[in-house]
This record gives sequence, structure tokens and C-alpha cells, in this order.
Amino acid sequence: MMEGLPADVAEALAAVLNADDPVHAALRKQVPHLSVRARCTCGCGTAYFNLDTSKAQPAPTGPGTVVAAEAQLVTEAGECPGEVLLFTQGGYLSWLEVCSWSDDIHVTLAAARRWLQAGS
Repeated sequence: MMEGLPADVAEALAAVLNADDPVHAALRKQVPHLSVRARCTCGCGTAYFNLDTSKAQPAPTGPGTVVAAEAQLVTEAGECPGEVLLFTQGGYLSWLEVCSWSDDIHVTLAAARRWLQAGS
């Protein structure tokens, strides 16, 4: 389903897009037509997407930019250092953002994947 994406991005998308949610299910159908256009240069792992909209239907997220999925990150110690947000624009996947809530912990997509998998 996510063969064309880097492993870290594919795993994060799989973790935040719940197959039981109708909006998330519609977004999952876009993933085969998705590629990473750019990555944040700070090392956090945020990824900006290109999507072939001629091959994908928009999800019912509403117009404009919307946070279509989010996952709070919880460490093994029970701390919440940040979150992963998945943005859409006009119903199409747009970017995956990795957010740190503190300057004390630098959250990366690699760490987020580990915490997301532990919480599953």
C-alpha cells in the first residue's frame, strides 16, 4: 500500500490513519499516489507530499487546510513530548508534521514511530 514512500513516513501514516474511520479510510486510498516532495531540514522528519490528484478522490475533510489525523506521543516513562499531525488541503494529503512540545526533547519521526508503535 505504501511502497513508494520512505519507511518512516509509511509507518507513521499507517499508525495515524485508523482504517475504521471513514475519513482516514478515504485518505488511505490516496497513499498509493503519494510521494515525498520535501523534508524539513531541522531533522524532525516532517514530510511534505506530492499527490497525483487525477488518480485520487478527495476525502471528506472539508475545504482549506485541516488536521485530518493526529497522534499524541507518549514515551515509555509516560511523558508527552509532542505529537504527529497529518494535514490535508481540500481533502488531499498535504503534509505529515512532527511537533515537539518542549525545547528539552527533540522529537523526530524515528522517535515518534517508536512511541506510536509502543502505544498500539
